[in-house]
Amino acid sequence: MGLNTRWIELPVVHKRLLLFSVAAAAFFLLLALRLWYLQIISYDRYTERSMRNRTRVLSLAAPRGPIYDRNGVLLVDNRPSFTISVMRQDVDDLELLLAKLSELLEIDIASLKERWTKGSRFPIYRPVPMALDVSREVMERVTEHSTDLPGVLVEVFPVREYLEKGSEAHLVGYLGEVTEDELSQNLFEGLQPGDYVGKLALEKAYESYLRGQKGQRLVEVDVKGKLLKQLEVDPAQPGNKIFLTISRDVQRAADQAFGDQAGAAIALDVRTGGVLAILSRPTFDPSLFVHGIESEDWSELLADSRHPLQNKALSGLYSPASTFKMVVALAALREGIERSQRVIDCDGSFTLAEARFRCWKKDGHGKTDLKKALRESCDVWFYQVGLELGIDKLEVAAREFGLGAPVGFPLAGEKSGIIPSRSWKRQRFNKPWYGGETVIAAIGQGYVLVTPIQLAVMTATLASHGDVLQPQIIQRIEDWNGTVLQENSPKLIRHLDFPAEAWRAIDKGLVAAVNEPHGTGSAARLADVIIAGKTGTSQVVRRKSDEEELGEQQEVPYRFRSHALFVAYAPADNPEIAVAVVVEHGQHGGSAAGPIAKAMFESYFKGQQQSVATVLDEGG
Repeated sequence: MGLNTRWIELPVVHKRLLLFSVAAAAFFLLLALRLWYLQIISYDRYTERSMRNRTRVLSLAAPRGPIYDRNGVLLVDNRPSFTISVMRQDVDDLELLLAKLSELLEIDIASLKERWTKGSRFPIYRPVPMALDVSREVMERVTEHSTDLPGVLVEVFPVREYLEKGSEAHLVGYLGEVTEDELSQNLFEGLQPGDYVGKLALEKAYESYLRGQKGQRLVEVDVKGKLLKQLEVDPAQPGNKIFLTISRDVQRAADQAFGDQAGAAIALDVRTGGVLAILSRPTFDPSLFVHGIESEDWSELLADSRHPLQNKALSGLYSPASTFKMVVALAALREGIERSQRVIDCDGSFTLAEARFRCWKKDGHGKTDLKKALRESCDVWFYQVGLELGIDKLEVAAREFGLGAPVGFPLAGEKSGIIPSRSWKRQRFNKPWYGGETVIAAIGQGYVLVTPIQLAVMTATLASHGDVLQPQIIQRIEDWNGTVLQENSPKLIRHLDFPAEAWRAIDKGLVAAVNEPHGTGSAARLADVIIAGKTGTSQVVRRKSDEEELGEQQEVPYRFRSHALFVAYAPADNPEIAVAVVVEHGQHGGSAAGPIAKAMFESYFKGQQQSVATVLDEGG
């Protein structure tokens, strides 16, 4: 009997029961297969989805490395900053959320919408910052209303803090948001849009050392995106410590002595080339750039006619004026053209062909030797000697001292300046060189242009009697375990070969300029330290229209006033520190630049006395 016959013979009720049983068995079989698929085959995938729904991975910003001075005094650090951010995937009603945030943060809705739109370029898992560096009061206000603010987070970020404000802005630099071009470079691997990196000076040049390594934390959230608890933490690694050659006290002394004047000041360690101070004025506050500078502040900096964004210590070009005279004298002594005892009669002017070149002292200095010429800055003595030396030999000597070319400063921005020669003028203007131009060059005017850092290197070379050292700003770099990653030692570029008696003659003249009667640098004199120095007054180039504008005015307008310069080293018998100061439109090197140098010397030697006293107190 076949199955069909048996099926036909079954009662109707049995047929229905059998069909129901088969259907139920099939249903439960499918259900079991589905459960097996979900719990066995797709377990990992759905577990991950579940975790994503209730957890968030938040990035932990790494503090940048601190920067210290040569004595371990903190110059640049980080401080905690509260940021109000929003997770986009947790927001259902954006308009309502922004309205609530606007009231709590006291920020207009239009600004919040702009920040929301800007944040859309971030990855979806990254919070959108809506308010940066808010006060503790605002942070607490937002936290109190957290139940009504789905997706809103209070994050803590390290923010750069520049403890010396603007006095070291051109040395330290500032931060800015990483650009698309930078993100494509290996140096910025691992960064994302919205991250900040060094944009100028030390912050930029040592980015790889200063930038730490980001961390992250895994947190559990509720259905509204509110943080419930922290599950895991991978802490951020701070950047490395950088110790500079800078002395904070000498830097401060220069800054305070400058007041509201414009210009630059540099102090070098004669023995190592280490930069003890480097100042450019006017300056700016690098804290303005911490969260992106406001357009009004940026426009104000750009519009300032005294150029606060320019590092004048490296890129300011000035005629060295009488601070150049030592190079002329040394070159003449080496060539045998001049002897320090040679006397030239200065009656107030020097005549070449039909041209008359005046000395700064109208009635002249009378009979003048090298010592007197340096002490009282007699122009006529150097007119005569410079003309006999010739521009080409003068150019060679000047370049030996590091003038007219970058000195190898470890930060970008150095300009070369100009040390003229016959070939230079022929190439530049296609004209011959004239004797009168040599006369002007011999007192550091005319085509001669140098930077303050070049003047500082020249002065340190004079102090050491011939060692041209490369300036350095980094003493050492350490990680947080104390391991030294980089340590710098003195770098001798070259040694200059001048007769010993020539160096001694220059020393005597510069000591006299500061410490003897009629010396032009007496404003820099110290009671207990012998300083050797030289003043300079650099005339500002004027056009014919400028002269017409001046007319019969009794007082020269600021922009037409001469620049004031002063270079010096001390102690004169065993130099440790060399200083170069340029005060724009300061008129007289002795009265304007000399006191600034004096303040720097006072700070340096006071610091030494304090160090000795500390050692004695400790029984050293």
